[in-house]
Amino acid sequence: MSFDYFIKDGIVIDGSVSDPAEANIGIKGDRIAYVGSEVFNADKVIDARDLFVSPGFIDTHGHSEFTLLADGRAETKLLQGVTTEINGNCGLSAAPLSGEALEAREDDLGEYGIRERWHTFSEYFHLLEERRTGLNFATLCGHGNLRGSVVGYRDREATEDEIIRMEVLLRRSLKEGAKGLSTGLIYPPGMYAGTRELGRLASLLREDGHDGVYATHMRSEGDDLLGSVREALKIGREGGVKVHISHLKTAGEKNWGKIEGLIGLIGESLSAGVPLTCDRYPYVASGTGLDSLLPGWAHDGGAEETLRKLREGGAAERIRGFLKSYDDNYWRGIIIASLGREENRWMEGKSVSLISEMRGVAPVDLVMGLLIEERLRVGAVFFSMSEENLRKILCLPNAMIGSDSSVRSFSGITRHGKPHPRGVGSFPRFLGRYVRDDALLPLPEAIRRLTGLPAGTFGLYLRGLIREGYFADVAVFDYNVISDHASYQDPFSRPEGVVYLFVNGIPVVYESGLTGSLPGRILH
Repeated sequence: MSFDYFIKDGIVIDGSVSDPAEANIGIKGDRIAYVGSEVFNADKVIDARDLFVSPGFIDTHGHSEFTLLADGRAETKLLQGVTTEINGNCGLSAAPLSGEALEAREDDLGEYGIRERWHTFSEYFHLLEERRTGLNFATLCGHGNLRGSVVGYRDREATEDEIIRMEVLLRRSLKEGAKGLSTGLIYPPGMYAGTRELGRLASLLREDGHDGVYATHMRSEGDDLLGSVREALKIGREGGVKVHISHLKTAGEKNWGKIEGLIGLIGESLSAGVPLTCDRYPYVASGTGLDSLLPGWAHDGGAEETLRKLREGGAAERIRGFLKSYDDNYWRGIIIASLGREENRWMEGKSVSLISEMRGVAPVDLVMGLLIEERLRVGAVFFSMSEENLRKILCLPNAMIGSDSSVRSFSGITRHGKPHPRGVGSFPRFLGRYVRDDALLPLPEAIRRLTGLPAGTFGLYLRGLIREGYFADVAVFDYNVISDHASYQDPFSRPEGVVYLFVNGIPVVYESGLTGSLPGRILH
């Protein structure tokens, strides 16, 4: 037997519940062609003595629809050992895009210099295949896309005719390769949808042989956390579909005590046979748009209407009054991450409280002014979570790791601002800090959470395990070294510890360096 690459004497953790074992792996073409103890010839032999060999990691929560089109190198994820991303989360996906949903994405597309426009997943996939990518791309269909394309950004119930039109779009998206449906119920327009609408759409995930996932950024991750979990479980139970809770957390110190109720509710659901999983990034700060602070009614009508309300009379005073409910400690816990206007970028990496002091204005006025100046496009990091609760969530039996971030590279158009360090550090941080240093989980179980479990949950065919005949998405890492270095002030600091990484049989990391190869595929 002869192989393209032969990885010998590594400690193999295969992505299942099996114990680690020393073994050799032969790669030929895009597949794992041999796993065993014998030694064979190969064009290139990799000595993996004292290194661990596992399936490539699967990021269950990506937001790379546009950054991958702009720069397919995906360097920040590859150096973490990630070979596949699940995208289309939080109700926002690459398609379908039409009407107001397309209009709402124009600023995103313009930011990354993307001139092409598309309406369907098939059209988007064609563009992405032409560009080529460093990792594999799978996606959910965003409910925000469906509602934005049909209903727009209005605070009202969808009519029966509109629900039927959304169902048509979802059926087409599933047929074209979407792995399920995602919701973003704190963002417009998803926040305006009722449980009935969501249930109708989720029930389609079992039609025509599909086994799709209902993945949800819930209505509340704090004050109404348990009620939001119950809504998600109701949708899954009544539709007979798998439920996946995105970035599970207890947000806000006053809600940290709800962790035991949360764990109990999840345990009851699993005992009752409800297929329930979740993901989490290993940090105590979240990251999203600063405009998420605004009350729901301020988003009614779309971005231009929101900007009008921020500028004008009575609506602006109502918003100001709403924001004044946040205290000084809250503003100290918000860091501005990204801004578009060059003259404002000195604020990146600084807290709202500090910038307010430097400018001599109240935090509320600073926030409202920035949102107006930047046309709502202000990225922010929010410190609101408990380290103890994070550890408990990471230990849940069906918890996976999701970075909740887009792929970027260390140079070029996607390197800008001070984004959340989770985009560069989530996977080495989980393995280095929480698994190796703190012994939160045994290493084989941790690897299962990064590989076999997400592959099974999201229906990734012949991926997520070290098996003969499986696609050769393979990570070789130094467990003694693997660690993250990205911080809130230096979010592009590279991780270390991934020595080799293969995507579809092609090395994308070799002897700890990026190769520049783009062998990623779209996983329909």
